[in-house]
Amino acid sequence: MPAFCDVALPVPLDRAFTYSTGLFAPEVGARVLVPFRNEKLSGIVLRLHDDPPPVEAKPLLAVMDEQSILSPQLLDLARWIAQYYVAPIGEVLRAMLPLIAEVRRHVLYRITDTGREALFAGAQQGSSRRSRLPAAEQDREYAVLNYLESGDPARVSAIRSKTGASIDLLRGMLRKKWLARETAAETRTAQRTMRVARLAQSLDGEARLPRLNENQQTILAALAGIDGGVPVAQLRELDVPDSTLGTLVRRGLVAIEERPVDFLMSGLSIRHHGEHKLIEAQQQALAQITGSVEEGGFRPYLLHGVTGSGKTAVYLAAMRHALERGKSSILLVPEIGLTPQMAAQLHRAFGSEVALLHSALLPEERAEQWHRIRRREARVVVGTRSAIFAPVEDLGLILVDEEHDGSYKQESVPRYHARDVAVMRAKLAGATVVLGSATPSLESWNNAIEGKYTRIEMHERIHQRPMPEVELVDMRREFQETGAEHLFSRTLIDQTQATLDRGEQAIVLLNRRGYSFVVLCRACGEKLQCENCSISLTYHKAVTDAEAHAPVGQRLECHYCGYKRTIPQRCPKCDSEHLYFLGAGSQQGEERLQEIFPGARIGRMDRDTVRGRGDLERLLAKLHSGEINLLVGTQMIAKGHDIHGVTLVGVVGADHALGLPDFRAAERTFQLLTQVAGRAGRGELPGKVIVQTYYPEHYAVECARQHDFHSFAERELKYRRWMRYPPYAAITNVLLQSEDFGQLAHWAAALGRWLSAAEFPDVRVLGPATAPIARIKRMHRMHLLLKSQSRQSLQRVLRLLRHHAEEVGIPPRNLIIDVDAVHLM
Repeated sequence: MPAFCDVALPVPLDRAFTYSTGLFAPEVGARVLVPFRNEKLSGIVLRLHDDPPPVEAKPLLAVMDEQSILSPQLLDLARWIAQYYVAPIGEVLRAMLPLIAEVRRHVLYRITDTGREALFAGAQQGSSRRSRLPAAEQDREYAVLNYLESGDPARVSAIRSKTGASIDLLRGMLRKKWLARETAAETRTAQRTMRVARLAQSLDGEARLPRLNENQQTILAALAGIDGGVPVAQLRELDVPDSTLGTLVRRGLVAIEERPVDFLMSGLSIRHHGEHKLIEAQQQALAQITGSVEEGGFRPYLLHGVTGSGKTAVYLAAMRHALERGKSSILLVPEIGLTPQMAAQLHRAFGSEVALLHSALLPEERAEQWHRIRRREARVVVGTRSAIFAPVEDLGLILVDEEHDGSYKQESVPRYHARDVAVMRAKLAGATVVLGSATPSLESWNNAIEGKYTRIEMHERIHQRPMPEVELVDMRREFQETGAEHLFSRTLIDQTQATLDRGEQAIVLLNRRGYSFVVLCRACGEKLQCENCSISLTYHKAVTDAEAHAPVGQRLECHYCGYKRTIPQRCPKCDSEHLYFLGAGSQQGEERLQEIFPGARIGRMDRDTVRGRGDLERLLAKLHSGEINLLVGTQMIAKGHDIHGVTLVGVVGADHALGLPDFRAAERTFQLLTQVAGRAGRGELPGKVIVQTYYPEHYAVECARQHDFHSFAERELKYRRWMRYPPYAAITNVLLQSEDFGQLAHWAAALGRWLSAAEFPDVRVLGPATAPIARIKRMHRMHLLLKSQSRQSLQRVLRLLRHHAEEVGIPPRNLIIDVDAVHLM
């Protein structure tokens, strides 16, 4: 057995750490528990060797896995992500393993030598010499030191229980170095259990039964004839007191057992419109994909199909084909809300072969699903971006639905893009990868133009359904003709009324949360801003709680950091009472629609109404059943929902994004308009779209009106080529952040001077400059934008930059390197 192993730890340091194996025999790709500074961390073994490190290596504390849990292929993928996205390998591996539920960490405190001296001095000279705190607090300090005097570390909860010390007191003792803080970790089984009730004995003969009251008979009747028993939680739904079950247990008639919980797929009640025979375009697309799966080897496809063309049916058929040939599949969807909808269709098609992976699952649930996949109990995986790391064997097919969606980009370390990682994983596995969208990203579209991807086109909707007619309403002319600013145009109101009168459904996109997104003082011009971010607070109007019969929820809220405050009666700057609410969000849109259409059954879909795991499913179920006939919401409503009763879509204010300082503004606007327009006319009846705009001449709006992606892409790519933006150059956003603005400016200037002095000829540097959003979560922000037509040159500069940042004392947590940045705000 090699004497040493290199371990990747989840810390922001770009290196592995060497430990001695001792009596352990870990495998490459297995988890181990190791000491690191004052903590105990779990890491992944990257290499076994006999090369002694320059300093004495600490021994491993434990081996958590007898065998490797990461295949060589996934380890190679992790190394590629670390290299491509300039990210620490340990943090990459942490993102790949959803097994946090299997490691429990505890914070411990122990006494230091300085603390012992203080304890000894206090015992000899009196507590008044030890600290300047009040006498009562000094007594608690003495009690803490006395409790820890043995040298054994103790948990915070135990210390507080025994001594009455507060967290602030313990932190003060840490600052005085009387105490040291460390963490301990222990492994545990993440398998969830549930309590199940079953009959304790055969109760066939009534003569053998003791006297039972009506409630007890109700429970026994529910258990009768069910060999496996009934979950206790389900018995609580019976109209009997909770104590009844306990009485039956004490009398020996019912037994309670703890059993492992099999993961139950939630949200599978989404209505499915049945299987349809594939049309010719679908069959041709399927033939190309399945042919590639059968041949084996890496082959990337771009599936460009208009909204409603039946891309999902092609996905299902392709995965069925792969499964029949012993191959596994991964299907990525952009939003958690779409996962249950897609999982419902996959579950009907493949049963228990389906596994779910997304961040809305509990840690224990994610661990269960991950182990099911690894044990090959599930060979069809559906999930959001992290599902690309699923430990499937014999991977034959990867599908990325709505590949253009920005949510595939991870906004924390490691800042990977799941679409690009999917392509690399398919390459490493020798698998087929399909990127599907009605509005492909220009990066993928250009790869198809250059022949890197094979393009598959699906130009028509299934059953020859027509694309919806799109009408533009010029809101400048609307203002001139009505003499007032209105949220909804006359055309949209008239068309919505006609739609409701025909018994059909309508959707209105209003892509802002809350009621109003600016609160302004008309006396002094002061805007009410978040105290943590340089962002205006959004006004959320009170709503009436039907149970409490009282208004709840009125507040000003920051949608970046979550800060909330009450509505002031007067301006905090000039004390004026003239506060003015500007802008309209989805909440105000719902209120206005209720006033205009009092008979409509209105629903709202945004982050305020869709919070829990089942909220979206319940809302969509009401929409499918017709319980809701008018839906207003943010861009969530544009995300792939298939509601056949919707014949009208209204778009309000979606072109505001054209004014943002982002080179992707036109692309995002076109994608949003096209995607939300695609919700109309997906059933038997034709659809219509009303787009309210202040920029009717803009090519993004005009091309969306004509459903003409090709013309939009041609024009936008021409501008990108002129300005050398992606896909014609690689970009990286280097973001610096600090609570101290002076320190931040010093760091930014140091990096700017270094980049200028180094004179990298292949890399153009823009900045440093203040970020468009200058402060978020109390952190001031400045950034530099690096552009290059040579990705190798750019990555070399980024590594040198990170090394220089360490030399000038910029902490890793304060320097963010976002390769292929999607959001530049």
